[in-house]
Order: sequence, then C-alpha cells, then structure tokens
Amino acid sequence: MTTSEIHWAELNAAALHAMRRAYAPYSRYPVGAAALTDDGRIVTGCNVENAAYGVGLCAECGLVSELINTGGGTLRALACVNAHGEAIAPCGRCRQLLSEHGGADLLVQMPDGIRPMSEILPGAFGGGDLDAVVPDPTPRSTHE
Repeated sequence: MTTSEIHWAELNAAALHAMRRAYAPYSRYPVGAAALTDDGRIVTGCNVENAAYGVGLCAECGLVSELINTGGGTLRALACVNAHGEAIAPCGRCRQLLSEHGGADLLVQMPDGIRPMSEILPGAFGGGDLDAVVPDPTPRSTHE
C-alpha cells in the first residue's frame, strides 16, 4: 500500500474524534489515534491516564486493543494527533507495539511527514527474534 492510496484526512478525522474521548485529567494532553487495517477497517484509540502515572495507557494501546477485539489483522497506516489535531510521534513503547501489529511497512504519520515503521523503529525486536531462541531442554538445578 502506498501513501497516496491512503485517505489521510479520514484517518486524521477519526483520530481527532477519538482524541475528544480521551481521559487526560492529569497531563491535560489528550491524544487520539486511528489506523487503517489490511481489510479496510479503521480502528481508533485514545489515551487513558491514571493517578499512578506509570500505568496510563497511550492512544495507540487502545487502538491495538480495538484491532484485536474487532477481529485482528494488520495495521497499514496510522495517524496520531494531539488536541490541536497536529500529528505527534508515538512513544517508544507504542512504536514497539505498533511494529508487532503493523510490521516494518506500517506507514506512520509523523510530525515531519509519512514514514514507514522501519524508519521510526529500525532494527525492531519481534516474534522472529523469539522464535530464534531454542530453549535448553535439560532441567537445571537451582543449586548449581
């Protein structure tokens, strides 16, 4: 899928709509995300904060949850916006999460333009890395 085949205005509108449902009483920084899936659906998410700051959820986390909850698939294009409708970059945790569900070819609208995940998370760790590890079948004593 090429960037010209994606209706970015529609994704941005869906992300802005999701942003309006964000729960951000602490940072006052609502975020919305919207993504196009390989079967043509648009999935969305918004950030959900918590008084214990570290357990808040980014908008992209909600988006991936909706992806899985509505049948799965692969993310093809993603827009993430702030309260002004401006494109914002996913954090590191979310880049990893998006990579898992979109792969290296996922197109991401960044503040400086559309870029593939392979550029914003080079050398991503993924399931293939886990498959490459063969566990030692020999039980080991904890007293060695």
